[in-house]
Amino acid sequence: EGHVFYVWYDALINYATAVGYGADPERFAEWWPQVHHLLGKDILRFHCVYWPAMCLAAGIEPPKKLAVHGFLLVGGEKMSKTRLNQIFPADLVNDFGVDGFRYHFLRDNPFGPDGDFSYESMVTRYNADLANNLGNLLSRVATVVGKKCDGIGPAPAADSPLAAIAARSLTDTIAGWNNITPSIALEATWRLVGAANAHLEANEPWKMEPSPALDAVMGDALEVLRIVSILATPAMPDTCAQIWQRIGLSGSPVDAGVAGATWGGYPGGLPVVKGDGLFPRIAKPAAD
Repeated sequence: EGHVFYVWYDALINYATAVGYGADPERFAEWWPQVHHLLGKDILRFHCVYWPAMCLAAGIEPPKKLAVHGFLLVGGEKMSKTRLNQIFPADLVNDFGVDGFRYHFLRDNPFGPDGDFSYESMVTRYNADLANNLGNLLSRVATVVGKKCDGIGPAPAADSPLAAIAARSLTDTIAGWNNITPSIALEATWRLVGAANAHLEANEPWKMEPSPALDAVMGDALEVLRIVSILATPAMPDTCAQIWQRIGLSGSPVDAGVAGATWGGYPGGLPVVKGDGLFPRIAKPAAD
């Protein structure tokens, strides 16, 4: 009684106690050195001034990195009830799915500055990257493999022109995630998706007869799907797990990890299943 306990002090200390501080020294020693804070720009003072001071006073090494992001705006304005410009995540998930929702916000909102949301831009990104690009790639590959390869996926060519593109995408994707720039990471991954679709367009495997040349084209495309499943997992874990299973792989992309994302990992000889469309196209809302 008669004393005031600052609410931010109580809140901030949870960062340490949640990973075992004061209760589980081994767990704390394992997790605390890996701590990186992601926070909004409006609470910067509490995390950059008060929290490091608290840590130093308690003999705890302060977090190594604080990544600060901006606000999500609508039409250039903050969301508010009075402006009636709020967005409701549950409604967007209902329209785009969890992975489609997550992909849009990570891809179209660079980490750091304010982001600006519109439903129309979300539809555009979903249709372009997910329905037309990734979803179409899987559908094309599974269809051709089913019709011309007896449903069994061939192995990729070691000297495929896609191998160098995949290596660059891997390097740039890893750098993007490590630098906490998801939009850059996903852009790098989708360069590989686009290259695989262009490779199919150039070779037109749907017009080819069963042959080693056809096997090489389809094996290359399956290898791209395998690598993309690993690289895109942070943004779309459920979708990537589905792709992994449909191209006949056991385990999961998480099990493979980025160490398994180098060219040549698809073994061939696996059953490929088309399944339902991953990302049905969404019609743009009619203009008023």
